[in-house]
Amino acid sequence: MSSPWQHLPWWGWTLVAIGAFAIVAVLSSLFLPDWHRPRRLRTAGRPRVGSEAFLTSLSGFLNVPILRGGRATILVNGAAFFPALLEAIASARETVNFLVYIFHPDRIGMRFVEALEERARAGVEVRLLVDAFGSWRLRRPLRRRLEAAGCRVAQFRPLRVLTLVRAFKRVHRRAIVLDGRVAFTGGAAIADKWDGDADQPHHWRDSLTRVTGPMAAGVQAAFAESWVYATGEVLSGRRFFPLTSAATEDELAAEAAVGEPGTGFAASAAGVDPGGAAGQDETAADEEAAAVSVVSSPSDSAQPIRLIYYLSFAAARERILISSSYFVPGREIRAEIARRARAGVEVTILVPGPRTDAKPVRLAGRSFYEELLEAGVRIWEYGPTMMHDKTAVVDGVWTIVGSANMDARSTELNEENVIGIRDRTFAAEVENGILRDLERSTEIDLETFRRRSLGVRLVERAAGLLIEQY
Repeated sequence: MSSPWQHLPWWGWTLVAIGAFAIVAVLSSLFLPDWHRPRRLRTAGRPRVGSEAFLTSLSGFLNVPILRGGRATILVNGAAFFPALLEAIASARETVNFLVYIFHPDRIGMRFVEALEERARAGVEVRLLVDAFGSWRLRRPLRRRLEAAGCRVAQFRPLRVLTLVRAFKRVHRRAIVLDGRVAFTGGAAIADKWDGDADQPHHWRDSLTRVTGPMAAGVQAAFAESWVYATGEVLSGRRFFPLTSAATEDELAAEAAVGEPGTGFAASAAGVDPGGAAGQDETAADEEAAAVSVVSSPSDSAQPIRLIYYLSFAAARERILISSSYFVPGREIRAEIARRARAGVEVTILVPGPRTDAKPVRLAGRSFYEELLEAGVRIWEYGPTMMHDKTAVVDGVWTIVGSANMDARSTELNEENVIGIRDRTFAAEVENGILRDLERSTEIDLETFRRRSLGVRLVERAAGLLIEQY
């Protein structure tokens, strides 16, 4: 019996070739990086982390401003950050901008739905932006309910046939900003699994960071960039980016005279003092906090999330503490962590243990343990529950917090935001939290780890090949 392929005309073979090429192109776009990656990164200088030289270099290289002033506070677990979030929403007088990757309409989620509705009915401009994939459970009837109360609600990249090639590039940012003056970012989102105090297997260990004053503008930038993409609305003016106390009365009067186009919301509250509540949170001049905010998109070939981690670790002199829920760093970050450890820097990494929501990611990360352990890095796996934290502290003075994981999806595919903060008090709070977690964790022993089976090693390597898809 002859094969139908034997009688295929030339144009049929042409169509087959085009189809095969299209399949290869689609798979390549999904599974392979779409830009040049140098084999290694090198630094021409290593100013001490947290120094003015370090801040200036980071600001210049990443093309972001230095945000001076304000206060940062770490809020550990839902028992701390959910009440703080709800209180901040209830206190908002002009704007509530709310962006999270996951928003589930469960018990916790409905409390936030009601809080947003209440503020909208009170005349506050409420904008809610969620990722269409991460927040798929926030269905249309509930979104319409929020809109009926006066909220603006948008989804980031809802699934459509003509945009399937972008469907796996998600907004993973956490950017919640109240009146442009108080903001929250970190690893947590809105669902029951973030409730409690990590004291039950189904309650996750995580944190949010509350920032005030100028640092809030860095988080607002993350929201504003995603919002304009999803809705076409550009957020500007002092409702979103309040003028500093150095602004003159002439500037304020000029803005009032020009006015701003209506947005369809009720009129905003007037007469807010730029040096009010936020100003009371400012630290003294000789203890002034300073920060840089990094907002990253997959179209950015510079991969600024990767670079802020690399430059921060490269500048370490004493110790690096990393708490990462999905720890599969690229070779550049791994190599720099190993170099710092060999140079005498104390490097401690905390990752999830067997209780994880992403076992393939854990397997992929474990494929790199041996090379790090051999360099002197200490690795601990968290035991009680899923550890979803995303923090890093360098030399007890410089802290990186935000939405980004230390993996390829966060550096190459997701929309992310992090903020690096120079503040010894804040760094000590974050560092102490990681050290407390180590007491509930198991350290990986190099010799024991080396004895794992060949089958386990092969599974780990296979998991690493698909890390961008997790």
